[in-house]
Amino acid sequence: MRKQKGFSLIELLIVVAIILIIAAIAIPNLLRARIAANESSAVASVRSVNTAEVSYITAYPATGYSINLINMGPGAGNVACPGAGPGIANACLLDGALANNIAAGGKSGYLIDAVGVAGAAGANITYGVGAAPAAFNQTGVRRFCSAEDAVIRYDPNAAGSIVPTTGGMAACGVAPYLVLQ
Repeated sequence: MRKQKGFSLIELLIVVAIILIIAAIAIPNLLRARIAANESSAVASVRSVNTAEVSYITAYPATGYSINLINMGPGAGNVACPGAGPGIANACLLDGALANNIAAGGKSGYLIDAVGVAGAAGANITYGVGAAPAAFNQTGVRRFCSAEDAVIRYDPNAAGSIVPTTGGMAACGVAPYLVLQ
């Protein structure tokens, strides 16, 4: 009688089936963890923009809040502050990755944007900052927004929108947005 060496086809198929079952369980959990991490990063970015807006209005009271996100960073397309120092169009209050994230396709799976709204006197009297997933159900599922009250709100995003809400309190302070706990 000859001694058998190696594995039979059935044994190999059983091992492959076990590996596929483990992968089917692990991959969705990995994707949910990645979405949770992206959402945490988006909330942190919205908080950073709120802080930068307060610093901006303090530094440039005649201008008011920043007209856009790029003005609070090192300027359009820049990653570092210019040698001449900060100014209204490049206040250097945010890093270049966050300030230029829309042009770069987002930051940590989210598109973050901020818009200042001018009042009757010409100064920007309010602002809105929003974050939306770059690819719904892949990089995130909820949208986030905040306004001059600095309260972060979220939208369960049942419609799957990938557009950041930057309309200030008029858009962020109403349904479907809820206060983030």
